[in-house]
Amino acid sequence: MEIVCLDLEGVLIPEIWINFAELTGIEELRATTRDVPDYDELMRYRLDILDRHKLGLPDIEQVIDKLTPLEGARQFLDGVRERYQLVILSDTFVEFARPLMRQLGWPTLFCHQLEVAAGGRIADYRLRLKDHKRRAVEAFRELNFRTVAAGDSYNDTTMLGAADKGVLFCPPQNVIDEFPQYPVTRTYDELRAEIDQGFGA
Repeated sequence: MEIVCLDLEGVLIPEIWINFAELTGIEELRATTRDVPDYDELMRYRLDILDRHKLGLPDIEQVIDKLTPLEGARQFLDGVRERYQLVILSDTFVEFARPLMRQLGWPTLFCHQLEVAAGGRIADYRLRLKDHKRRAVEAFRELNFRTVAAGDSYNDTTMLGAADKGVLFCPPQNVIDEFPQYPVTRTYDELRAEIDQGFGA
């Protein structure tokens, strides 16, 4: 059997932190895993900024409630699920993702969890596992699933490398330059063609 493993932000939904940065005017919050390879370093940086500005989960939820999936994302997912198993592997958090998962038809999502203190302050976060995207793909392959993985950022590249085939979707130039071994796609039609090719369809 075949499993398609997809990143969430930048592939199916807008970047939550970039939208939050635009709402608050805090430019430092625009940094994402497209810019910072170390996810722990990035999240510690974000939590420090939130504390400094006295912002919490309710403030971020105001942004999330206004977001919609990228144009064509729901139709793309529906088409993939007609033929293949599908799992979303993301470094987002359950608390962020639920409203958007509903709009995407509740695909299976593996992600992390926040620790929220009184008043909505984000006190910490709990990673499912370190490098969980790669480890999930490796586990699927150990179960004799063939895998194609797609993402756009530094934190997706180990997942792409663990899959039978890895594909970049709308990545920044710095990621393209550092990982030239992965084909680059810019539309859902191109991504679907790479997925089908990866499975020999």
